[in-house]
Amino acid sequence: MTEKKETVKKTATSKAAAEKKTTPRRSAAKKVDFEINAETVGFKAGDVYQALATAEKSLSVAEIAKAAKITEQETLLGMGWLFKEGKIKAEENKIMLA
Repeated sequence: MTEKKETVKKTATSKAAAEKKTTPRRSAAKKVDFEINAETVGFKAGDVYQALATAEKSLSVAEIAKAAKITEQETLLGMGWLFKEGKIKAEENKIMLA
């Protein structure tokens, strides 16, 4: 009888392991790997400014990020710099040069 119980436990464990393998994994959030300092944020501001100047129209944050080939987080950092300097303005969730 003892052997039978052990077999049942092993089967249950194998079944649980099999279920875990078929469960889809969630992808981890992407990390932004750059140091946040005045120099790097200034470069991101330049990327944002160039994307807006090239587009010659107002763009959303996602559109700016795509045009500048940077992440949305980096775009927001650059936008903060440009807002403080009065270089950009926002109207109806779109960003444009001031």
